[in-house]
Amino acid sequence: MASIFSKIVNGEIPSYKVAETEDHLAFLDVNPMMKGHTLCIPKKEVDKYFDLSAEEYAALNAFAYRVAKAVEATIPCDRVAMGVLGLEVPHAHVHLVPVSVPSDFRFGKKLDIPETEMRQVAAAIAAVYERG
Repeated sequence: MASIFSKIVNGEIPSYKVAETEDHLAFLDVNPMMKGHTLCIPKKEVDKYFDLSAEEYAALNAFAYRVAKAVEATIPCDRVAMGVLGLEVPHAHVHLVPVSVPSDFRFGKKLDIPETEMRQVAAAIAAVYERG
């Protein structure tokens, strides 16, 4: 059965898209730890992050790097933290979370951000990503 992320890739479930390449997709987490919390995924469904081939792993991280730079340029923060847990969705993914203090990055923490603000944040990050 396709993961929720594969359904997002296939357009079956809407998302707040931030960036996309032929092989990768970045979108805002709908249960964010912080405003701008972004997920980067390979479009190919692979369950575990470390089940990616070395080439796929490097490509996902290069994509996440560029997305993180766009997040950092858009959202006021001291840095963008990166985390991989992989238990909540069986599809390899990277969390990029704008942080200023360690408690900003905590799995299980969820902010309630209105849909209009989510759309604005996604568009702002996407604009910075597109500028390169």
